[in-house]
Amino acid sequence: MSHNKAPETPVTRHPAPDPPPLPDRSALSGLGRLLARRRLWVLLVTAVVIGLAIPFGADVESRLSEGGITAPDSESARAEKLLDEEFKSGAPHLVFVVSASDDVDTPAVTERGERMTERLAGEPGVVQAVSYWSLQRAEPLRSADARSALIMVRLGGDEDAVRKAAKRIVPAYVGEREGLTVRVTGSTQVRVEIESQSAQDLTKAELLAAPLTLIILLLVFGSVVAASLPLVVGALAVIGSFVVLRLLDMLVPVSVFSVNITTALGLGLAIDYSLFIVTRYREELGKGRTVAEAIGATLRTAGRTVIFSALTVALSLSAMLVFPMYHLRSFAYSGIAVVVLAAVGSIVVLPALLALLGRRVDALDVRRLFRRKPPATSPDTAGRAGFWHRLASAVMRRPVPFTLAVAGLLITLGIPFLRVEFGDSDDRVLPPDSPSHVAAQMLRDQFDSQEGSPISVVLPDVDPDTKAAEIGDYATRLSRLPSVTRVDAATGSYVDGGLVAPPGPAAQRLTADAGTVLSVISDTEPYSELGMDLVGTVREVPAPAPTLIGGQAAVLVDAKNTLGDKLPWALAIIAASTMVLLFLFTGSLLIPLKAILLNLLSLTATFGAMVWVFQEGHLRWLLGDFTVTGLIDIDTPVLMFCVAFGLSMDYEVFLLSRIKEEYHRTGDNTAAVAWGLQRTGRLVTAAAVLVAVILLAFATSGLTPLKLLGVGLALAVIMDATLVRGILVPGVMRLAGRANWWAPAPLRRLHQKIGLSD
Repeated sequence: MSHNKAPETPVTRHPAPDPPPLPDRSALSGLGRLLARRRLWVLLVTAVVIGLAIPFGADVESRLSEGGITAPDSESARAEKLLDEEFKSGAPHLVFVVSASDDVDTPAVTERGERMTERLAGEPGVVQAVSYWSLQRAEPLRSADARSALIMVRLGGDEDAVRKAAKRIVPAYVGEREGLTVRVTGSTQVRVEIESQSAQDLTKAELLAAPLTLIILLLVFGSVVAASLPLVVGALAVIGSFVVLRLLDMLVPVSVFSVNITTALGLGLAIDYSLFIVTRYREELGKGRTVAEAIGATLRTAGRTVIFSALTVALSLSAMLVFPMYHLRSFAYSGIAVVVLAAVGSIVVLPALLALLGRRVDALDVRRLFRRKPPATSPDTAGRAGFWHRLASAVMRRPVPFTLAVAGLLITLGIPFLRVEFGDSDDRVLPPDSPSHVAAQMLRDQFDSQEGSPISVVLPDVDPDTKAAEIGDYATRLSRLPSVTRVDAATGSYVDGGLVAPPGPAAQRLTADAGTVLSVISDTEPYSELGMDLVGTVREVPAPAPTLIGGQAAVLVDAKNTLGDKLPWALAIIAASTMVLLFLFTGSLLIPLKAILLNLLSLTATFGAMVWVFQEGHLRWLLGDFTVTGLIDIDTPVLMFCVAFGLSMDYEVFLLSRIKEEYHRTGDNTAAVAWGLQRTGRLVTAAAVLVAVILLAFATSGLTPLKLLGVGLALAVIMDATLVRGILVPGVMRLAGRANWWAPAPLRRLHQKIGLSD
């Protein structure tokens, strides 16, 4: 067959001239003409909807949640539910670090500490407050230098009630109080500070991204009016994303991190889609079409590609729905919604704006201030071989060395990912100088055990009175485990296999009608490998009755197992949807496979950078100060993969649309690739730069997960739009030759019936 022969040297051929405009009766063309006629009604309805949306979505961040890696049906989740509902116990929501200039055992400090504990216990919303002083000077609650002690507070109610109580209580206690310095940390305080930091970061990112985006759009279009249109659609997408998140929060838990990421995704895609629509519209005007005809032709071509692209991105994001963790599911729900919003804004609102402007879309041409240039509406790229054509031709003359060199580079950049270590978010996602981070670091540096993050062993339906001996023996065995410093049970406290304290004031929080709880305190970080190993060891110790093991380390272990179980399904969804959609788009079997493999290759550098920079701490001077924990959030690679794969497919679809268009005109695979890249190269690069700028603006966040996602996704977009689209795609398609467009006869007939041939 011809595609097995040695590749011929590509020849620069001009593409076939465009046929004269013909009457267009496709559905999308009809939609375009309808929008042109009803433009004022469309814009009026849009204005009304936006007017209602702004106040509705304004306070969305204060309503969202911070956690979310817990698998709802896991053992740790069931344990935490029992602890919260039946025992009113578990990890404290707030941990106050009380420091004195003198020993915390002096009478004056003891009196103030006891008084503060009693005041906290009496606050509305507080179900339990215990401290070093109220627990008969519990040694683990005192720092090594004896100048600091802990007060641990458990709050009641759902997550919203807990957050509101913390916001009300904390300001009344922190700071200098009666000669004591009081700091606060704990899961809820970390959540409150993340919420505040996220809001600040979002404003900063938007203020940074908007002017940079406008400058790039001016360089692309040359016209102030044309450059402003994508920003208008982007602003609509941002407002719409807030509304979507607010509506979703009424139905399902939504992660607070989704605000910044979905805003960046919506803004980037809206600007990208608008960029392609406006560019095609100006090109159609340059062919001599009327405004209505140009809008119809634009929607039939670029509009159809936008819809197809949005569908591919949405399907990539939908893969996260197989995971039960609401942190990932909320990204899927909100991400799909903002992708739809970006597409609707680009193919409904934007055409109405273009119809209103007509040929004035090129008004306020700033290039006239610098040099003379033909109007952008002329199809000046239709027959001239530019940089991207020359690049594609050079690659296709020597496809093997180019392809192997770039593939080798990307694989090399991905090698650090082999050293990845997984954990979960804690106070260290915040800037190092944030109050809860400072207080939590004091706990790590000055206190010997992890009092705020014990492993909870729940024994449902066990009466501690009738089974006191068995519980005591079980606690004794647990206390002998490596790294365990103490085990608290209803029968007393156990250290190193011995009972060191009889039941004290804390014993009542370890019993309930539902059974009893043992609290296993260790000196290991809950999110470390040692912490996760300890969970497995505790689960293997024989118990007097069935147990449920909970706590932060157990949540991480269960999340890791759940992600491992569900990951193959997510990958299968992405692969299958890509294969089906690109087959419908191209009628080829090889092109979808090529797209999947090249997209995977383009992500290797992103995953390598994730570990090399954020786990190992390189380039901190460039990206701003952040805390290196030696761990990567366990769900970050999943989120990164789904979003980055969707964005990569976005550019794949735009490039393939032009290559396919040229191939159907000429039947010449080599010329089609070269001219397809020429016609999209500048535009796809501009779109990638715009998205990368927006993502990097969000990467200025003080929150490490957002910084990681911003940098990682920006790197993925740049790699995909340059090395992959500029070198790997021409190289691989040249090597495949006419086999690019091959499909078995049954599938060819199927594509003729249901495929997209416009």
